[in-house]
Amino acid sequence: MIEITVERVRRLVHSQFPQWKHLSIQPVEKSGHDNRTFRLGDEMTVRLPSHERYASAVEKELTWLPVFKPLLSLPIPAPIAKGEPTEEYPFPWSINSWIDGDTVTHDNIGDPNEFAEDLAGFLKELEAIDASNGIPAGIQNFHRGGSLAVYDENTRAVIEAVAGQYDSKLLTEIWELSLATSYQSAPVWLHGDVAVGNLLVRDGRLCGVIDFGTMGVGDPSSDLVMAWNFFDDDSRRLFLKLMDFDEATVDRARGWALWKALITYAWNEKGSELSTWGRNAIDTIIRDYRRL
Repeated sequence: MIEITVERVRRLVHSQFPQWKHLSIQPVEKSGHDNRTFRLGDEMTVRLPSHERYASAVEKELTWLPVFKPLLSLPIPAPIAKGEPTEEYPFPWSINSWIDGDTVTHDNIGDPNEFAEDLAGFLKELEAIDASNGIPAGIQNFHRGGSLAVYDENTRAVIEAVAGQYDSKLLTEIWELSLATSYQSAPVWLHGDVAVGNLLVRDGRLCGVIDFGTMGVGDPSSDLVMAWNFFDDDSRRLFLKLMDFDEATVDRARGWALWKALITYAWNEKGSELSTWGRNAIDTIIRDYRRL
């Protein structure tokens, strides 16, 4: 990954958009992994892919976010300008509108059920947008909206690796249930990375959604993973009820959540924030599954 510093961002802005060279540049507190985000003045952000595999998202967001924006009731980033690659920084990058809000936590939402309603409402609006010319799932968005089976090999490997801490037979059962069906309806738009880092809160309510880099069209089940990696029992049930999908879609969604939780737990240093997050999500998935 490329090291992206304030100084590097400043050189890019000054050389390509000199009209904004007087504006301050500051890294945002939670800058992201796939992209690094910096605040440009008071009203804009600079967004730069951290690796070549994330670079295609720039053009995708520039094309589709203006289409989405008037059709959604919550703020999303509005592209303002496209930055070009240079010898110093070899990928396209973008300047977007700033959205006020704090990254969602369990402490800054007013009520989990209200937050579940807000998020479900946003996702239903997104799914209702005409997807006939949308971007199919594939390597460009890490298969969000496509078949979960693409991650079968590494999921089973991680299940085997954590067998000393978890019931591998149970985890395999959950995983295989998620692979037992495939999406049969018309493709719909999905965000692709509905996670706490991409949801903004103000005054206890969902106030914006950012980072559409893994958007695509296809099976919306991968957009439901917050059910297990954030919501409590009551708000999980409400969220899934409001999304109004059949049992098979929920099974696939649980599989997406399990895959992400397993690799996050196993591929990060034990005791780290990410590994602990993964373990907590695995525990939630198991508890919820046992209630079925």
